[in-house]
Amino acid sequence: MIVVTGATGQLGQLVIEGLLAKVAAGELPAGEIAAVVRDRAKAADLAARGVELRIADYGQPETLAGAFRAGERVLFISGSEVGQRGPQHQAVIDAAKEAGVALLAYTGILGGPAADFQLAAEHKVTEQAILDSGLPYVFLRNGWYHENYTGRLASVLEHGAVVSNAGEGRVASAARADYAAAAVAVLTGEGHEGAAYELSGDVAWSFAEYAAEVAAQSGKPVSHTALSADAHQELLIGAGVPEPFAAILVDVDAAIERGSLAGTSGDLARLIGRPTTPIAESIAAALALR
Repeated sequence: MIVVTGATGQLGQLVIEGLLAKVAAGELPAGEIAAVVRDRAKAADLAARGVELRIADYGQPETLAGAFRAGERVLFISGSEVGQRGPQHQAVIDAAKEAGVALLAYTGILGGPAADFQLAAEHKVTEQAILDSGLPYVFLRNGWYHENYTGRLASVLEHGAVVSNAGEGRVASAARADYAAAAVAVLTGEGHEGAAYELSGDVAWSFAEYAAEVAAQSGKPVSHTALSADAHQELLIGAGVPEPFAAILVDVDAAIERGSLAGTSGDLARLIGRPTTPIAESIAAALALR
């Protein structure tokens, strides 16, 4: 059985779709997919398609007791509650160890222990906890998603500006679907135990290049507005972003300026067996939805 936690989240849904496609193609037996979700109603469509539902919440450790079984392969998608992920992730690891899962694939962050920005802290703690547990593991160190940026296109087009404090730093992002495909490859393949994959796009782009691509595709004037860290944080807070999260975003941009998210290891393309999705393609897809 292959188990996907956080299965109704954006990444989890794509992983489930990828696994179901393998079932449809005869590459994975039917009835071999389980989804760990908090809300049964939100996952009703998955149950209707033959996915076994297991109801559990990272924040309620007692619910995790029935989430896993011995011998299963588990995709452990990191929680979304920044600041709460340490104890939540430990609860998942404890439950997986108690169950005796055969493989725990964790979606961490690019750079792993070497990542030098605040958002990586809880991921580093989680990776160490997995190592300490003795569980068979795979670390899927996901880089940035194209959607982190294309999801903000409405604001970018409204103001004619891509705003950052990243200077001329570059981001080797990839489409969320690319990362999902890598997870499917690991869950259904062999020889991945003990690996730590640095997953990122094939091409690193700058914010000025991103702005130029948005302008070219939309036909509207868009440029990169480079701010200082303090000015960017003030702008984000003024736009309604909570101060702690604004600080995290500014810190990420500072890491981008240092080159921390520009690595192009090629691991992602190798796992999915094709080039990663170009940022221009994701921009076009986002614009088409407007």
